[in-house]
Amino acid sequence: MEAKLVCLFYYLSIALYCYCGNLVNAIELPKYTVIRSESDFEIRFYNESSWMSASVSGTSFEQSTKSGFHRLYQYIHGANLNSTKIAYTAPILTSIPSLSIEESYTIRMYVSSNFEGKLPPQANPELKLQVEKWKTQNIAVRKFSSFAKDDNIKKEIEGLLGSIKKYINGSYEKMLQDKRFYIIIAQYNSSSLNSGRLNEVWINV
Repeated sequence: MEAKLVCLFYYLSIALYCYCGNLVNAIELPKYTVIRSESDFEIRFYNESSWMSASVSGTSFEQSTKSGFHRLYQYIHGANLNSTKIAYTAPILTSIPSLSIEESYTIRMYVSSNFEGKLPPQANPELKLQVEKWKTQNIAVRKFSSFAKDDNIKKEIEGLLGSIKKYINGSYEKMLQDKRFYIIIAQYNSSSLNSGRLNEVWINV
């Protein structure tokens, strides 16, 4: 009898652990609909959204992302005028300067839909964060694994640009000349996760 109780307790513990793990991983993401799917990329229609952003002057994707994310991390852990802790969201976006290396990077964190219709808590002034409102838009997306680094994002960006040129050839040159054109690296996982990582290249189309 005692052995059966121990066994039951063991399986209940495993079930509880898995359940809690799923809760921890239940992070809010911006809402979208896939409107086109190919073998190497997809196009998503994203709803309106808000993002907390940090501008960083630098020439390194990795270092700029770390610097900007540190400010955003402080913000959601109470470095705001309400001293409020805010739920973590995903993905973390890093805009890649597309014209010259002197342009700044922008690191963004999605603002939860819990703040829909109202502004999130204002960040402490020293963090120099801004709230951005994004309209609905179509975004071409290419997924890749491993860690997003300076030495591998260029290949992924070129891969997505090649796919766009192949499938949407008529709009390609016009897209590159659009002042609203951007290239973004989206990262979904904690830096402590070594395998099964998800990253994406985003380009508005």
